[in-house]
Amino acid sequence: MTVRGALVAAATMLAVATGAQVASAAEVDFAPCASCHGENGVSYNVDTPSLAGQPSFYAITQLFLFRAGRRTNPLMTEMARPMSDADLRAYSELIGRLPPAPPAPGVPADPARMKRGAALAEQHRCTTCHGADLAGAKQVPRLAGQREEYLARALAEFRSGARIGYTPAMNETLTGLGAPELGDLAHYIAHASTLTGVAPAASAASR
Repeated sequence: MTVRGALVAAATMLAVATGAQVASAAEVDFAPCASCHGENGVSYNVDTPSLAGQPSFYAITQLFLFRAGRRTNPLMTEMARPMSDADLRAYSELIGRLPPAPPAPGVPADPARMKRGAALAEQHRCTTCHGADLAGAKQVPRLAGQREEYLARALAEFRSGARIGYTPAMNETLTGLGAPELGDLAHYIAHASTLTGVAPAASAASR
């Protein structure tokens, strides 16, 4: 088994763990998270992701990777390192209960970039995993309402291999894309995810 596989397997076992030793989401305080990620999980801080609406399975996997040092962010690693398995599960459950919310105000949508980004999203089948409404599910993160600059950084990290996912899918999908293309894709996702009643790629492509 690869290192990635071992880590994912461990995170999966942790996510489905049950028992009296597992803390309740009601027993943890969201305040330390809110100081960066915003009240109710809606971030107003540049380059800091929103947590609102993220699936608990995805959240616990990321917390596990931070604790194991497999995701690079000094602050998050420092926060996660002393957490017990029960803590990871309780915080992930708390995050999973945060209702989806409109994103913080950002850069207005640029029609030309939206068109290019929509084409990239369709070409690379973003909605196949993340859903037509980009809401994600289980181990797949919610993209709807996410900050644009965070999306751009995350995409760049997946492309370079600096960041690992639940599977190699993101790393493989983004291979060969340049910085301008990643920027257009992030711009499109950040804005198309606020549209309602229609799949993002179809809506943006029709502009």
